[in-house]
Amino acid sequence: EKQLSEGKIPVFSCEGPCIRGEIARLAANLVAEEEPYARCCHAEVFCVPHSAMARWARESEKAIMIDGCFLGCHGRILKNLIDEEKIVHFDALPFYKKYTDTFLMNDVPEAERKAVAHQVADKILDKLKQGQELTA
Repeated sequence: EKQLSEGKIPVFSCEGPCIRGEIARLAANLVAEEEPYARCCHAEVFCVPHSAMARWARESEKAIMIDGCFLGCHGRILKNLIDEEKIVHFDALPFYKKYTDTFLMNDVPEAERKAVAHQVADKILDKLKQGQELTA
């Protein structure tokens, strides 16, 4: 309710167990630290349609979706729950173009994961400031 009343824009991310999902998740956390964004719980929005968080996602002027790769799993689900025109959808992978042969997040050192997530978040924030979304 607070996020909706303050006009915050929900930020969703891939939550996949691979390195690409982890980078998307970390980047989403960083984007959500900036105004007017706030982190949104995908599980509550996806599974509890009558919750305040789901209402926030549906009623917000837009929603930011950061997927970890071209599969766009979470983005596809989100499109079934809120108006597709409101979704600003990013595939994080083209922002850093690494780890295409790596699956496990623990195969990439934590400091490197965080650095790449910062790189992705910065690029996404730049795109959002320009009123654009990434088109791969």
